[in-house]
Amino acid sequence: MDSKNFSTPVSVTSVQVTDDFWKREMELVRTQVIPYQWEALNDRVENAAPSYCMHNFKCAAKLNRDKEQMGEAFQAPVYTYRGFEVLPDDPKHPDDKFYGFVFQDSDFYKWVEAVAYSLAQHPDEQLEKIADGAIDIVCAAQQEDGYLNTYYILNGKDQIFTNLRDHHELYCLGHLLEGAVAYYQATGKRKLLDAACRYADFVADYFGEEEGKCKGYPGHEIAEMALIRLYEVTGEEKYLKLGLFFINERGTRPYYFDREHPEDIRNKPEDMRYEYHQAHVPVREQDEAVGHAVRGVYLYSAMADAAKITGDESLYRACEKLWENVTEKKMYITGGVGGTHIGEAFSYNYDLPNDTAYAETCASIGLVFWARRMLEIRPDSRYGDVLERALYNGVLSGMALDGKSFFYVNPLEVYPEACHKDERKFHVKPLRQKWFGCACCPPNLARLISSVSSYAYTEQEDTLFVHLYMGSCIRKTVNGKEVKVCVESGLPWNGRVKIQVSAGNVPFTLALRIPQWGRNYTIKGAKNYVQNTKDGYLYLTGEWKEAGEILLDFPMEVQIMRANPLVRENAGKAAVVRGPLVYCMEGADNGENLHLLTLDCHGDCETETLRIQDTTVVSVHAKGYRQIPDEGSALYCPVDKIVKEPAQLCFVPYYVWANRGENEMTVWVRQEM
Repeated sequence: MDSKNFSTPVSVTSVQVTDDFWKREMELVRTQVIPYQWEALNDRVENAAPSYCMHNFKCAAKLNRDKEQMGEAFQAPVYTYRGFEVLPDDPKHPDDKFYGFVFQDSDFYKWVEAVAYSLAQHPDEQLEKIADGAIDIVCAAQQEDGYLNTYYILNGKDQIFTNLRDHHELYCLGHLLEGAVAYYQATGKRKLLDAACRYADFVADYFGEEEGKCKGYPGHEIAEMALIRLYEVTGEEKYLKLGLFFINERGTRPYYFDREHPEDIRNKPEDMRYEYHQAHVPVREQDEAVGHAVRGVYLYSAMADAAKITGDESLYRACEKLWENVTEKKMYITGGVGGTHIGEAFSYNYDLPNDTAYAETCASIGLVFWARRMLEIRPDSRYGDVLERALYNGVLSGMALDGKSFFYVNPLEVYPEACHKDERKFHVKPLRQKWFGCACCPPNLARLISSVSSYAYTEQEDTLFVHLYMGSCIRKTVNGKEVKVCVESGLPWNGRVKIQVSAGNVPFTLALRIPQWGRNYTIKGAKNYVQNTKDGYLYLTGEWKEAGEILLDFPMEVQIMRANPLVRENAGKAAVVRGPLVYCMEGADNGENLHLLTLDCHGDCETETLRIQDTTVVSVHAKGYRQIPDEGSALYCPVDKIVKEPAQLCFVPYYVWANRGENEMTVWVRQEM
């Protein structure tokens, strides 16, 4: 690990996104998703699962007011376990109690983080006013000692931090820190940040390696990377120290979670447990991704942060081993991770079922987090390729084109009747849902899309790394002079990119990622600069004059892909990819029984535009065949009885599927042999 390679993300406040594709997604989040989610957090979306998020904060604030007014007569709630999720008897008239999941607070923190990034790109006085009012409500719920978690405030603080494995207190802390930092950076307002620091101070006094402090760590990771981010903003070493403690303590023996849950110890005390929580062995000894996929990629993101900030080679080597395992043995072609709904988890190597996939939207989002952090340590196109694949496919598929419904699970094959009648597939939905009681994915989507520019670029003092080709303008200072870089991009529909650099003759390097799908690119305008290629990046170095211009043209050829033969579910099947987009077939274009279609992998493919809702996409048309079912035949018959006819297959980008009603879908299609 060479610190000379380290880079940092470009702040969202330093980038103005102009990209046709991403600007549309960001505007959709700003104008539709953020307002819609605010209504959902306040339980005002008809026929949607209630959130109770803001209800809980208001009730906690009321409890504080009652305590102030009643003085010594006030009796604090004594802890009573009411369930991992608790719902009111009368949903329209809930009591002043906690409702929802134990982690319900985090939905607001993710929402306010999305608001922050949106305000950085598009100032909105009314939205900021709503957010400020909501922050007032949240801060009013905070306890005098700094503690801020409505589940325990309302159910009884006498049992705080007694169930770290299951009750998500530190998970909620992590999202609070992320949201507070983002809102401060976007608006300069400190109220939520100060509240977050007070809670982080409380936690730092409670946990740590010092004698007498609790040696526990989060059951659901995210606090680790959030504490590191808080350290980077405040400069307070105790936040970094606490984040590192949580990482280093994880998985050590004796297991901390055994102390919390002695009744759950299986077999002998020395047996390995807690794979679900990535707490089975210390993090530096982990070389296979196991357990809950979202928790895993959040942990690996924090490990990469910690490796970079401390220069810890052993931690970085663990990150690389885990990256190789995830991306080469446990990742769907869409950038989805998590092969089984049992535990929302990574399955065993090469187990990537299509019709029972979990591939949670949040897991792809976490993979994007991790990929960028690996890029910060070392610019290598294999990280950028995965970042791009997950972002355009596994992430965007989680939201409808109108921004009003969402997928939690992102399968690669759907037969709607099976989703309705086969309990093994009940977790797979053929249509996006308005909201979820466990609503981690929609606000997570909003915060990522609103901050997408921070994943497109990282920077060193005299170098700008372009990881995603996104229309935008960036300003940075090099040797006391302002450098302006403007990008125009046709992605994901065409591969033409124009980059203009105005640098006033200052020495400057532009590092351009060459995507795996675009290795046969052409470039113009680079002759005046020293060119060097390394790890999939083209480095252009020189004294850039005013309006120096680089023209890139990446071929957008249709690629027919196969899976590793060890992926049993895809044996004899192929998938269609064009540029950064993975494609799929839908019944809306191809009729019923997609399993009877085969693809001619050696035939020519054509592209044409297609309108889905109000969005124009590029579809792919390929030659194939349709098997003609003999309705009167026996259940089994000789192969020579199979009859087929030529068919024109239509593929659409995977992220737009299920925007035309309920129908079949498949990414992988049988090859014509």
